[in-house]
Amino acid sequence: MEREIQDNIPIASNQSIPNEAPNSSSNTETNSAPPTIVQQSAQKTQQVAPVQHNKQTNSQIPKDNIEKNFIYNNPKFEKLLLELKQELIVEGYSSKTLKMYLLYTREVLYTINKPVLTIEKRDIVNYLANKREGGCENSTLALIHAAMKYMFKEYLKLNILEEIKIPKKGKTLPKVLTKDEIRLMFQNTRFGRNRLMLQFMYGSGCRVSEVVKMNVNDLNFKERTAAIRGGKGNKDRMIILSKEWIHDVKKYLEKKKIKSEEIFSKKNGKAITTDTVQRIVREAAVKAGITKHVTPHSFRHSYATHLLEAGTNIRYIQSLLGHSNLNTTQIYTSVANDQLKKVVSPLDKL
Repeated sequence: MEREIQDNIPIASNQSIPNEAPNSSSNTETNSAPPTIVQQSAQKTQQVAPVQHNKQTNSQIPKDNIEKNFIYNNPKFEKLLLELKQELIVEGYSSKTLKMYLLYTREVLYTINKPVLTIEKRDIVNYLANKREGGCENSTLALIHAAMKYMFKEYLKLNILEEIKIPKKGKTLPKVLTKDEIRLMFQNTRFGRNRLMLQFMYGSGCRVSEVVKMNVNDLNFKERTAAIRGGKGNKDRMIILSKEWIHDVKKYLEKKKIKSEEIFSKKNGKAITTDTVQRIVREAAVKAGITKHVTPHSFRHSYATHLLEAGTNIRYIQSLLGHSNLNTTQIYTSVANDQLKKVVSPLDKL
């Protein structure tokens, strides 16, 4: 989880957009809307105006940051991106996915720098090859491919990506905090909103995007549960709450000077951002003397792993995490090692 090109000549980054001549009384206006890109793609373009490419396009794409080399001033590209954005919003893509799709789609358009309907397989292969040679990870290539697939296949109904294959994403194990590390992070965070937030992330396994939107009205203290509304994939689910956390959060909510719908809010009552949560987690890890890379998602990984080590049924963990596919949850079986440590090497039994 930003269709229309009026002519076939792109505006390069080093070109200026010509000023339009002022309207005169002799000019006539029509009420009919110009055709969209999809409509244009249905028409067979018999003649394409010659395109003068920059020397750095296609096979000569620079390997450094694309955004440093281009000024985004092509109105045809920008209008297409706006239409893509509207489609993504209507289809319910998350704000994060929307942001990344538009970022890489814009980069692709301005790097290849050709009329959209004339882009060929070789243009895309050259772009991806330069990204890969520049150190782009497989996971990022997969994201770029997904963004292009949405634009070309889903929106423009073009099949130029069909035969383009990218490396599979590497399967990396989740980075899990030990119980001692988690205790240290709690101890090195002052009691109040920040510590309660860290405890909530570990005690519930929620994503950071869910934490910042957690509503007081979604807490059920009597049942020790809470409702996550509109989680990843716009799915609702139930989570469990800690007895100790409920006791502490009640006190915190009673003492809040400015009441708000969100549990974790600023002093002025406004909701906090995911960036704020990430900063709080980093600071807590530093104060606790933890050298490994710690993020809010580290608590979610630790939550699932520690539940699995305690013998919790993996189907329950799947439901609590909000995973659609059990295979996603099963990755934690690779890092849950409490039971593995009890296995005795056959060498010791000789």
